[in-house]
Amino acid sequence: MNHRVPSFAVRSLYMFCFSPTAHKFCREFAVLFDCQYFHHQLRTIYSHFRSQMALFLQVKLVHFPVIKALIQPYPTAFATQRYFSTSRPTLASLGLDALDASKGDRKRIVILGSGWAGESHPASTVLLRTGGPSSNATSVGYVLSQRLSRDYQTVVISPRSYFVFTPLLNSTAVGTLEFRTALEPVRSRRKPNVEFIQGWADDVDLGRKTITVEESVVDQRQGKATTDADPYRHSSLTDMKMEKFGKRREGKRFEVDYDKLVIAVGCYSQTFGTKGVKENAYFMKDVGDARRVRKRVLECFEIASLPTTNERVREHLLRFAIIGGGPTGMEFAAELSDLVHDDLSKIYPRLASKVKITVHDVASKVLSMFDDKLSQYAMKIFSRQGIAIKTNSHVEELRRGLPHTNGDGSMEDVADAQGCYTLTTAEDGDMGIGMCVWSTGVMMNPFVKRALRKIHLFPSNSAFITSGLAAEQLPKQDWMIEKHPKTGAIIVDDRLRVRLCSQSTTTTATTATARETSHDPYQPASTATLTDIFALGDNAAMANHSLPATAQTASQQALWLAKRLNANARGSTRDSDPFTFRNLGIMAYVGDWRGILESGSGKAPDISGRAAWLIWRGAYLTKSVSWRNKVLIPTYW
Repeated sequence: MNHRVPSFAVRSLYMFCFSPTAHKFCREFAVLFDCQYFHHQLRTIYSHFRSQMALFLQVKLVHFPVIKALIQPYPTAFATQRYFSTSRPTLASLGLDALDASKGDRKRIVILGSGWAGESHPASTVLLRTGGPSSNATSVGYVLSQRLSRDYQTVVISPRSYFVFTPLLNSTAVGTLEFRTALEPVRSRRKPNVEFIQGWADDVDLGRKTITVEESVVDQRQGKATTDADPYRHSSLTDMKMEKFGKRREGKRFEVDYDKLVIAVGCYSQTFGTKGVKENAYFMKDVGDARRVRKRVLECFEIASLPTTNERVREHLLRFAIIGGGPTGMEFAAELSDLVHDDLSKIYPRLASKVKITVHDVASKVLSMFDDKLSQYAMKIFSRQGIAIKTNSHVEELRRGLPHTNGDGSMEDVADAQGCYTLTTAEDGDMGIGMCVWSTGVMMNPFVKRALRKIHLFPSNSAFITSGLAAEQLPKQDWMIEKHPKTGAIIVDDRLRVRLCSQSTTTTATTATARETSHDPYQPASTATLTDIFALGDNAAMANHSLPATAQTASQQALWLAKRLNANARGSTRDSDPFTFRNLGIMAYVGDWRGILESGSGKAPDISGRAAWLIWRGAYLTKSVSWRNKVLIPTYW
């Protein structure tokens, strides 16, 4: 049976499918978005299109450049391929020999860590929230690896194979965004010079320039926050692991050589040793944490809606506690309040009025990094939404069960207690809650705290004396990486290079950090600077002045170092200007489509309300990495 083209629109489609431009456009579109889901959907409608459209347009399917561009690269193993390209995909090197062979005459930069620093382009620098340390939860490795040129062989070593855009975790936890919008894979076709090894850095040998790595592919903690009491995968902590957590399967260890090393391992969640927190609290550091929070919120509402749940337990289940009054905790409280008022109130109309959200903070003021006027505005919005703020609140314990439930309780109380927690504070005593989200701060990574505590020989080929005695005047095995006396962070100079200090001491203070922070009259006899090891992010501290431990700082450090290393690879001998931090301002979401924004320069006015909310969303949309997420995020919003 003959068919004719019935309209101008269909004739236009017919012409487009035959045009030479269609083939190029379709392939560029697929490569740009790198969307495996789109590819899967195209494959499923393939047979239907074959039987209907071919007849409708009176042509053979093989003559369609649009379909050929998307289907032809995958004739047999469609499900096993990932990229929309006829060229051979860049595969990870198999084995260290292959890794060395692919290096060629390039220098190898090993980056420890694949976490958040945000990725930006020179023309799109935007504001980032301060978020306390938790907004820069892990490291700056991802953005640095993406910015280094192909003149280097970049090797990223991290226990997780993906990058998490942590500012969006609160939105994913309440369902505003899907989890994939906050994730980016470390392995990428767009960066063939980046190799990835999934493992934990175990040790550093400064003389041999090697990193000892323990494999971590099979790790139950992946996707979840790492707390100060989690087992650490380093041989130097075997006794601690055996004592606290018992035996576990140790991963195999191997060594990786480096020409330059970047330490960007970030920090762990700090629980301050509060009883029951690491076992029962919910954190907001990784996508696995956001999944747990979303699941728990729905669990609380479902259990509360059961006819077998009594009123006392229902009241406890619908009470949510957030510990920490920084931007991370306050933004989650705002997102949760929006979820309850905008969505759950329609699904659970009888329960929404019973929900209570409380923010606890040990300080006398929440959002203390903001101006008083902006803080007061935020408090007004929180009060209007029914969010209670409890300052000077000291958490003593978090445990499972109802308040005052013990071994003498009835069987009904014991059964009901399985779905509740009890939060104990010094001021209010026991209170039943459905969920506790912990967002109070971070502690130094054990790799920095313990594994880098070893004493080394002076690496004369990659270090120079900056002050004090010459290396020949000191014992050979006398050098260790200099640490901040309070935080334990690695001391770096104004070019982010790691500093060494001698174990031998003198009564003359030789380091600026020691003079400012230590009352000990005995100071290192000599200090040195390593030319091939850098430290960025939360795990680093400047020698002469302090920087905020934020994503904004980490992002600027990563971009500065990438620019400097790329210039060196091009043969530039000009000494780069030292790193300087530029305060771009801070902002936070306070709920009900409102935000607060404080200018960093002091010249621009502070903004609050809907305008600040629009800037807040626009900033995070701009800072998202891939074009796929730049399209998906506003779609979900």
